[in-house]
Parts: sequence; structure tokens; C-alpha cells
Amino acid sequence: MDAVVAQAMAKWPNVPAVYGWLSLDRRGNWLIKGERIANQALREFIGRNYEGDEEGRWYFQNGPQRVYVALAYTPLVVHHEGEQILDHCGRPFAAERAFLDDEGSVLLEGAGRIALLDDRDLERYADDPGALQPIRRDEVAARFGFVANPESS
Repeated sequence: MDAVVAQAMAKWPNVPAVYGWLSLDRRGNWLIKGERIANQALREFIGRNYEGDEEGRWYFQNGPQRVYVALAYTPLVVHHEGEQILDHCGRPFAAERAFLDDEGSVLLEGAGRIALLDDRDLERYADDPGALQPIRRDEVAARFGFVANPESS
């Protein structure tokens, strides 16, 4: 988390959370009200301050305010850069298991987290479909403990 964000949280501890404003698409793009965020610095700021809470809701800590993220599928989207796997925030992701869902998407699990593989990297897994464990899309969120569409309570 950025130091400026932590300072803002300490200064204004009771700012209400925001829902329905920010989303993450299947390729790891941040969207504000459905529009892709083009500004690189803003995407990087969101990525540095993105995490999940104890209820499995993922959010961007925007200063003192939590902005909950609607997920197109999983809380993380990963892609290959050479032999390394990175998540959509630019962090290394160590895959331990791979899954193939009933819609043809590849998911990678690592350190107890699940990530959707960017569809532009699917060919890496085409030659060895036996290495992919089957999983149903409708069981992914419950199995890996995340909320795809957080709502205010």
C-alpha cells in the first residue's frame, strides 16, 4: 500500500465505501463505469493498492476510501512474460495448479489465490490438456473464497 494512502486512512478513518464504480475485466483491465482506464499512472496506483478483505471482496484503497471492484471472473488475471507469470498488477504469480473450466477458460492457482489466464496465453496450455484439472465456473468463487460483485450491506 502506498504511504500516502495509509496516511489518508489514518487521517479520515470513517469514509464510506464505494460500490459499482470500478471493475476488472477478463484481460486485467481496470474499468470505471465500463470505460477502460487508459492512464498508466492511475492503473499502477490502483494495482499497488488492490487487495481482498476478510469477506473475499476485492477493493482498491483510494486514500481513505475503499472502492470495491466488480470482477468479470476472478480477482486476479495473469499473463506470461517470457517464462514468468505476472498478475494484472505486475506482481509475480507462482502457479501451483492449473484448471480448465466448463467454458474453456484456464485458471491458475498459487498461494491460495486463483487467477484467470489472459486468453492471449491460452496456446501455452493447448498441448497438454491433461495437466489441467476440470472445474465448473459456477464453483470457482466459493471454492477460492472471493465475491465477484460486492454490494453495500
